[in-house]
Amino acid sequence: MSGAVLTLGTFDGMHRGHQAVLAEVTRRARAGSLTSVLVTFDPHPLAVVNPAAAPKLLTLPAEKEDLVTAQGIERFVVMPFTPVVAQLDAEAFVRRLCDEYAMRELVMGYDHGFGRGRAGDVELVQRLARTRDFAVAVVDAVRDNGQPISSTVIRTAIAHGDLESAARWLGRPYGIRGRVVRGAGRGRTIGIPTINLEPPDARKLLPPDGVYAVQVKLQGRGTGDGALFGGMMNQGPRPTFGEETRTLEVHLFDFDGEVYGETVNVAWVRRLRAVQAFASRDALVAQLERDRQAARATLNR
Repeated sequence: MSGAVLTLGTFDGMHRGHQAVLAEVTRRARAGSLTSVLVTFDPHPLAVVNPAAAPKLLTLPAEKEDLVTAQGIERFVVMPFTPVVAQLDAEAFVRRLCDEYAMRELVMGYDHGFGRGRAGDVELVQRLARTRDFAVAVVDAVRDNGQPISSTVIRTAIAHGDLESAARWLGRPYGIRGRVVRGAGRGRTIGIPTINLEPPDARKLLPPDGVYAVQVKLQGRGTGDGALFGGMMNQGPRPTFGEETRTLEVHLFDFDGEVYGETVNVAWVRRLRAVQAFASRDALVAQLERDRQAARATLNR
């Protein structure tokens, strides 16, 4: 390896602040004919050092890899975060990055810290850089109305159903990646066929349950590479049928293909209503038609 321009962190959400860091990594890598590398962690460090404080995740590892690769990063490295890694001080961390990845330049966010106790702040890393002969670049915060964009504020917005703010800070609608599994087949009998996603990883942050207008990217056989469809999704229980388990069930507009076993990306666009029980099948079908019209109107804006 000729050497690497590297950045290190959890990068949960891959929001606009993270994207600015990666843009600097790729710019410097091209300029120096070096490899662009992102090193991230799984599980989230807090899940190891303070499990009670560990947040729900905006991006699971596979979702994060897709987003990072789309930013032009050449190597995506997941470092298992273990109690041993948690005890590494900043100097040991830097030594590891230099030895394992031939780090020539390190790009950091303005508030980043790594190593035991997050002691590896910008000032300490710049001192280490002089002894280990690598360069350090610091990327300033990306702000919205004066507030730095962060994973924490995005998690709060999503948990409270503020998808509009979350999308603005992420630079895209918030989404989930999942595999299509077989459901009860009930939707097809009422004229609204659906695809069912496998139960989401318990670590994944979901917005409040409800019926949503969504965008769905299909990447399976016969659908084209990254074909995008609008749709509506029921997220939550199905009280009309006495089912209390949360499901993610999507009705795709203008699509009637076979996608069982395929992986899809679903983006929440707008919450249309809460989950509710209906007195009859006809009442449910009538409401679903209203939902379909509302979802189409939302997606056509």
